[in-house]
Amino acid sequence: MYHVYGVPMTRTFRVLWLLEELGEPYEASPLPPRSPEIRALNPTGKVPVLRDGEAVITDSTAILTYLSDKHGRFTHPAGTPARAHQDSLTHQILDELDATLWTAARHSFILPEEQRCPEVKDSLKWEFARNLDVMADRIEGPFLQGEEMTIADIILTHCLNWARAAKFPTGEAAILDYGKRMRGRDAFKRVAAASG
Repeated sequence: MYHVYGVPMTRTFRVLWLLEELGEPYEASPLPPRSPEIRALNPTGKVPVLRDGEAVITDSTAILTYLSDKHGRFTHPAGTPARAHQDSLTHQILDELDATLWTAARHSFILPEEQRCPEVKDSLKWEFARNLDVMADRIEGPFLQGEEMTIADIILTHCLNWARAAKFPTGEAAILDYGKRMRGRDAFKRVAAASG
């Protein structure tokens, strides 16, 4: 059985959501980042962490890729153009949306106070809005790649929810409709309900 470590309000939500979509059994330990228990599993202190037997896997995208490849769902086969397109979307989301939100979070409450530059957040909001408009143009159907949901959809939806919580721009109609569809999925709602 899989064991997921990390509080759901972090990127851990992505892993829990995929496991719910897969219907795979798992245990969850909602431990905060940098706690001694997390540092014992991941020296960086970051969450999520997945334990699969003796294997310990860190980084939400690495975990999502591992699980989707292992179960052959929510991904395209490696070595195919569809997988290359999926990877392109995933990296665009991580580089242009997730990283922007993470930088804003660091300058809000993560970095030591003397290292924070809160005034950078206006620039980050502008950049996020611009990047979100580009992402909206890449949506090919109900999901990013048309009719089949992939892990890129999980990462994008998590970023959209993070943006709402951080009071970042949430995009135009195409992105708003997309986010609403994704949050309407049963697996998403189960994780959200369990997260309180």
